[in-house]
This record gives sequence, structure tokens and C-alpha cells, in this order.
Amino acid sequence: MLDRDTRNALEMTPSPGDGDEGWLTSYLDVLTLLITLFVLLLSLTPPGGGEAADTAFMRSVSAVSSLPLASLATGIQPRHEGLQPQFSGLNIPGVNVSQGREGVTLRIDTNLLFPSGQAVLTTQGQGVVESLMDVLASFDGEISVEGHTDSVPIATARFPSNWELSSARSIAVVRHLERQGFDVSQMRAVGYADTQPIESNATAAGRAANRRVELLLRQPPG
Repeated sequence: MLDRDTRNALEMTPSPGDGDEGWLTSYLDVLTLLITLFVLLLSLTPPGGGEAADTAFMRSVSAVSSLPLASLATGIQPRHEGLQPQFSGLNIPGVNVSQGREGVTLRIDTNLLFPSGQAVLTTQGQGVVESLMDVLASFDGEISVEGHTDSVPIATARFPSNWELSSARSIAVVRHLERQGFDVSQMRAVGYADTQPIESNATAAGRAANRRVELLLRQPPG
């Protein structure tokens, strides 16, 4: 039988784990995170609940996941996303349609438009330009008509260099559209000479590709 002092000593000795409540803090942290997650999910669910709410929620998730990564990062849709389909059905020999960072480009070989070294539209060239009028009229943004040449120098009384030739050709396209009644207030004419080749000027085929007139269609802001 234990005496009184021994019993008192045993009663005062803490059992293992007494006073160690660190596990409770971690448990509460996890519980708080779970509650926050459920509140977030509920805030994304339309009022009414049920199967309709689940379907709407999944549709929203699918719509977000289908956006391009660049759009998710910036919060906006690609600026020229809708232009390409508008002109994809354009089927005019010698006119190439492409889309770049600034908008849609209609590229025309200059052998369809002008005699060599000149800036007066041929009858065929006039027809090519006029065939684009309906397409251009349906566009409400800025249209930049840009003349390009190859690297072969030119030095005539009218065209001292390729700068004058490329500029005169872009102006000729704009002026012909104006004579046909087209509103050219949204257009501008630019000459780039041989500064923006798309092929090497070392070959005849490359030089022919570089001799071109491009109509750059820029989407209006907003």
C-alpha cells in the first residue's frame, strides 16, 4: 500500500502528451483552407443549385479552358482573330491572303498590276483592284496600301529610285479605287522600296515575289 507522499507525487506527474496541443493548430489551418475552397466553389455556382447549376458551372470551366494561353494571360481576345475567316473565301488569281500581327494582308503580284518599271495600272491591273472593292468596302478599319520592289536599282526621269516607284504604285492603286467611287478616307499609301523583302533578291523568283503591292487591313481599336 502506497503512503500519502507517494500517491501525491504520482497524481502530480503529467501523463504523456498533456499540454502538447500543436497538432490542434495544424488541424484548424487545414479546416480553414477546406472551408475557403468550398466557399469559392459555391460562389462560382449559379443560384438554384441542382443539375442545372452543375451544368452551367462545367460550361464556364470549359469556356475558360478553351481560350488561348495568350488571351488568358492578358485577359483579352486576340485582336485580329475574326478577320481571317472574313477573307478566307477570297479567290482571285494572283491575290494571296495572310494574317499577321497587325491584321490581314492582301498581297498582289505587281506583274498583274503594272508594266515593268512603271506605275500606271494596266487594264488587267484595274480589273484586279476593282475585284477587291466589295471586300474592302465591308471592312471598317484602316487600309494601308503598301508598294514594294526588288533590289534592282532604277534611275529614270520619273523614278530616281525604288522609293519613288514603290510609292507611285501604291498611290496608283488608291487613286483608281477613288475613281471608282470608293471612300478612301480610311486608306493610306506607303512606299517601302526594297526594304521589306519576303524572299531573297539573289534569284529571279525571289525578286519577282518581292515586287508586290500589299493591302494591310488593320482592325479598328476596340
